[in-house]
Amino acid sequence: MQLSHLNTLILAALIAIGFCVQGTQARAAGTETLTVAGGCFWCIEADFESVRGVKEVVSGYTGGTVANPTYKQVVRGGTGHYEAVQIQYDPAVVSRDALLDLFFRSIDPTDAGGQFCDRGDSYRSAIFVDSAAARADAEEAKSEAQAALGRNIVTPILDAKPFYRAEDYHQDYYKSSDRLAVTSVGIGVKKSTAYKRYRNGCGRDQRVKELWGSAAPFTG
Repeated sequence: MQLSHLNTLILAALIAIGFCVQGTQARAAGTETLTVAGGCFWCIEADFESVRGVKEVVSGYTGGTVANPTYKQVVRGGTGHYEAVQIQYDPAVVSRDALLDLFFRSIDPTDAGGQFCDRGDSYRSAIFVDSAAARADAEEAKSEAQAALGRNIVTPILDAKPFYRAEDYHQDYYKSSDRLAVTSVGIGVKKSTAYKRYRNGCGRDQRVKELWGSAAPFTG
């Protein structure tokens, strides 16, 4: 093989590698994250994974003082954590403003003691922000939602803290076909079935419809 031809092949390979690296960086840069708490994280995950432009929703815990908390620790209280989700989305498809508008209209932002049938600090609503721009967007969405609802919104906008992914058991709970031996909503039922029974029994959609009417985005 002639040296000039070899050099050409090497150059072509380097260019191809460069395009691959740029493509990977572009895809990474094309994903942003919104962290919110709105009661049961199964429900927020189910709602927002149906939104076009949302790539994934991860259930977890944030806002507290205990590192790597467990579900039992969080719901028992004393850790300061909220049940929360990280919504990973493509801002070229759906904006942070749009997601915030959907969030407010999918919860009861007038309730400071929890959400629906779930009571206690871990079930409170909140928005977590990591920049001045994110805080400004959240404040604007909150102000607009309050004007639209005509009632005082108590959902706080808080500085972001470490987010801890919840146990695998909780991820994608709403669509899992895994069966549960015994639950409060039945015996030997699929997680997806248990989720639907829980959500209905908790009165989430009924309350959201009562508050937001036709503006409620996920109540069917």
